[in-house]
Amino acid sequence: MELGLSIALLIFSGLLVLLVLMHKGKGGGLSDMFGGGMQSSVGGSSVAERNLDRITIVVALVWAAIIVALGIMMKSN
Repeated sequence: MELGLSIALLIFSGLLVLLVLMHKGKGGGLSDMFGGGMQSSVGGSSVAERNLDRITIVVALVWAAIIVALGIMMKSN
């Protein structure tokens, strides 16, 4: 069980990093350095940004829950 949670933590950590880097830059940050500062002409970008926010929050909550579960498992051993 502990090995499975450790693998899941690695996967969710990488996914969380990618999701955070995908966010629209507010100016001058890392996202501008990787091309996030370019304006897109795709319509409905605000809906896409809101969905990305929701997905990022859910992934972050799952990531935090895995960390808590691993901590409890390691403390009980």
